[in-house]
Amino acid sequence: MITMTRTPSANLFRPLEQSDPAVVGGYRLAAVLGTGGMGKVYLSYTPGGRPIAIKVIRPEFSEDPEFRRRFQREVQAAQRVQGLYTAPVIDSDTEGPQPWLATAYVPGPSLAHAVAQHGALPLRSVLLLSVGVAEALHVIHGAGIVHRDLKPANVLLASDGPRVIDFGIARAAETTALTGTGVSVGTPSFMAPEQAAAGTVGPTTDIFALGQIAAFAAIGAPAYGEGSSHAVLYRIVHEDPDLSGVPAELLPLVTRCLTRDQDGRPSLTEVIELCHEISPEPLRQGEDWLPQAVAGSITERLQLPEPAKTPPPQPTVAPTPTPTEAAPQYPPTQYSPQPPAPGPGHPHPQAAFSPTAAAPTQSAPGVPGSVPPPGHPMQPTPPPGYRTPPPGYRPPPPGVRTAYVAPQPPKKKRTGLIVAASVVGAIVVLGVIGSLLPDGSDKDNESKAPAGTSTGGGDHSSGEGAASDAEKKRTDPKPATYTGIDVTQNYSLNLADNPPRPAEGDVVYSGQDLYYYVDTLFTDSWIGSDNGKFILLNNSEKGSLETCRTETRFTEKITLDQVGDGSQFCVLSDAGHIAVATYRGMRESGDASYVTFDLTIWRNAQEPVTD
Repeated sequence: MITMTRTPSANLFRPLEQSDPAVVGGYRLAAVLGTGGMGKVYLSYTPGGRPIAIKVIRPEFSEDPEFRRRFQREVQAAQRVQGLYTAPVIDSDTEGPQPWLATAYVPGPSLAHAVAQHGALPLRSVLLLSVGVAEALHVIHGAGIVHRDLKPANVLLASDGPRVIDFGIARAAETTALTGTGVSVGTPSFMAPEQAAAGTVGPTTDIFALGQIAAFAAIGAPAYGEGSSHAVLYRIVHEDPDLSGVPAELLPLVTRCLTRDQDGRPSLTEVIELCHEISPEPLRQGEDWLPQAVAGSITERLQLPEPAKTPPPQPTVAPTPTPTEAAPQYPPTQYSPQPPAPGPGHPHPQAAFSPTAAAPTQSAPGVPGSVPPPGHPMQPTPPPGYRTPPPGYRPPPPGVRTAYVAPQPPKKKRTGLIVAASVVGAIVVLGVIGSLLPDGSDKDNESKAPAGTSTGGGDHSSGEGAASDAEKKRTDPKPATYTGIDVTQNYSLNLADNPPRPAEGDVVYSGQDLYYYVDTLFTDSWIGSDNGKFILLNNSEKGSLETCRTETRFTEKITLDQVGDGSQFCVLSDAGHIAVATYRGMRESGDASYVTFDLTIWRNAQEPVTD
């Protein structure tokens, strides 16, 4: 358990208000860390005492079904991001009354707070900041996520480097009913031109925001100025940024990142290389990467408050019938459907047995009934005559009330007759089985019989058993290999075709196994699948049927700047086909472009998706 001071800074950790929950997902809240456009952030602790930050989504978003679907997908993607410069996702609940997301707590100010309090950062700090954010974006993009809302408030300054937070979550709010009423996704001062003009985003959108962050840290103010959202967005789309306060050494990096031409922006690798070229000394993250004044605010954020103390509720116990009462008539009993999984703040692994007559005065999330005080038994005393359910007993579903049934006296067992009948029955069964056993000639015939026929041997009485044996004997289909398949922009391939032939049409959102799409208006280009699962493999992975079946890092599409000659990805179509595609490059042809793939396809390699 970590040591926590009792005198935290009131400015950093605000006390919980009456409208704030005391517990979220089993985590007891300690303080309010901040409030944003999508929710409120609280400080809490894991059972082992590690501090975490819990973001609870605003009710306006929670009530939108489309937001919930997107939020669940983005959280699953965010859980795959494990980088040195990101705050990892610890826990989440995307289906509860109010969705929430828990990440590791980073004891450091945001870049926005540090600049507001202490002004612009020195060149070395800006370069180390840019390198760290670029590495974070590399991991985030590798998981198929575009941040969409990269801004100084979402970059925390820890003692050993920056941390990027809230990656991809803004996407969940896009095209929801709430955003349709005028709520914009993203911070105007740090949007890219394509995002501000038409909401189009891609990895290069985050590159533009990275340039904005570097300029903000070096100048101490947004490069496109401040003011109303409409005025800032207009300047981003139509005017050049004010970089007069940016150090001369940093200008080449910032200028390239802030170009309106997405193809002209540097890759993340180039950003890191430029930072090393600019720095007069080798760039190494360490305790001295920030000015002393900013580093002092990190120490202040280590003075954490303790979780709020709440008195345990007093349980209400049902009255016990007196001996003079007539035969007991107990009210129907409500059982919890399943004991909840123990979690933070849940010391008891089992659910409480709680008759409806004994209503609790207060309840805790995740535990049926009330939380008893120390020393009080978790389960109230059951009524007289109550018998513990036998092993394997499954309680009725929620809302089903079962009446109490008085125990019946046991029936007398006729042990002698049962034993005698069992012996006789066993002898008869053994005789029948012996007459049915095949001799040696039957075994020879069985070995020569064609597959799927019966020779009289073996167990063919169960269709389920036969199906299981067939499933075990099922062999993987032979792969079909195709090389040099050229797919023109806005064309797609279907894995069932032999050979696969590019087809023109609405390649996005129309059930295509593999497509190449180019948005000529905003020069966005990507490849993906709209009829199954799409997986970009790491360089260390070799594309194979087994790899595609076991890999869990699914996405929908990737941009061309994420792949190079030889990059491989898996396509698992809903029709049951699996393919490994090897990217061989992109070429221009007149007004159009095309990409080249080598394909290895295993047709009917898995059960088709029917829903």
